[in-house]
Amino acid sequence: EGISYFHVNQKRGRRWSSARGFLKPALHRQNLRLETNVLVDRLIVENGRAAGVRFQQNGETIEARAKGEVILSAGSIGSVQVLQRSGIGPADWLSGLGIDTVLDKPGVGRNLQDHLQQRAIYKVTGVKTLNETYYSLVRRGLMGLDYAFRRRGPLTMAPSQLGIFTRSDATRDRANIQFHVQPLSLDKFGDPLHRFPAITVSACNLRPTSRGTVRIRSAKLDEAPSIAPNYLATEDDRQVAADAIRVTRRLMKQSALAAYRPEEYLPGPAVGDDDAALAKAAGDIGTTIFHPVGTAKMGIADDPMAVVDERLRFHGIARLRIADASIMPTITSGNTNTPTAMIAEKAAAMILEDTR
Repeated sequence: EGISYFHVNQKRGRRWSSARGFLKPALHRQNLRLETNVLVDRLIVENGRAAGVRFQQNGETIEARAKGEVILSAGSIGSVQVLQRSGIGPADWLSGLGIDTVLDKPGVGRNLQDHLQQRAIYKVTGVKTLNETYYSLVRRGLMGLDYAFRRRGPLTMAPSQLGIFTRSDATRDRANIQFHVQPLSLDKFGDPLHRFPAITVSACNLRPTSRGTVRIRSAKLDEAPSIAPNYLATEDDRQVAADAIRVTRRLMKQSALAAYRPEEYLPGPAVGDDDAALAKAAGDIGTTIFHPVGTAKMGIADDPMAVVDERLRFHGIARLRIADASIMPTITSGNTNTPTAMIAEKAAAMILEDTR
C-alpha cells in the first residue's frame, strides 16, 4: 500500500491528447497528409488483401488506395463497424443485414469489455464542493479567470481528484476494484450538477468477466451500432459489484471523514446489505467509464475468436493491421488511455520493422 500522485495526460492545465502529442508535431512531414471531416465507410479488399478504404467527405464518396498497409485505428466501437460494413465479421450477423461475407470472422464485435462504474453519491457538510461553485456566478467567473490567466484551479484538472485501488473482499490476492472520487455530483452524465454539496465515490471492477458485443444494425454509414456491454452478466461480476458498495460504505464511515457527516444519497440507505439487493443497486447506479476494449482481440491463429496476431496483423487478410484498444484480449486493471497510446507506439515500431 502507498500514496502517490495520479498520472494524467496533461500539460500546463490542458488535456494532452494523442493529437497534440504525436500528430501535430508531425504535420509538417512531406509523407503525411491529414484529411478532416471524414467518415470511413469500409475497407477495399482485393485478392485477400487490404487495398485501401472508401470514405465520405463533405457529401462525396472517395476511395484512397494503399501501396503498403492499411492501419485501422477507429477504436473498439468504430473499428468493428468498419470491418462489419466491409463484410468482415460473423457471417450470421452479416447475412441478416444483406451484406456479402468477405471473411467469416466470429471474433469481430465480440469480447467487448468495459469498466462499469458504480456512482455512489454522498451529501456532505462543512466543506465546499464544485456543486456550489457551479451555481455561484461569482465563483464560476473567478474559476474561469483563474484558468485563463494563471492556468490554475478546477478547470485545469480531471473531475476525479482522488483514486484508490483496493480489494473488494479479503480473499482477493490483489487489488481488483478502483475508485474515482469527485468533488461534485449529478444524476447522470449530461444532467446539471446537484444544488446541494456532495461528492461522487465511483467504484469499478477492474477485471470483469462479463463479455458484450458491438454489431452494426445495417450497412448504412450513419446508423449507430447496437452496443450490448452485458454488464453484471456473470455471478462473479455481481458479487464484486455488491462487495464494492460495501467497501464504499466502509470508506465513508472512516473517522477521518466524520467531520463532513457524509450522508448516502445513492444508492441510498434503503438498499440493504444482502448480495441481491446490492447487485441490483450497482446496476441502477452503474454507467460506463468509457473504457471499451477487446472487440478485435489479439490471439493465436488457432483461436477462432482471435482477430489479430502478436504483431497486430489481421488473421486472414494481408496488409491490414488494427492498432487500438479493440485488440486487448482482456481489459487492463486500470484506465485504458495510456495503454492504448502504448499499443500505438508498439504498432508504429512493428510496422517499421516489418517494412525494412
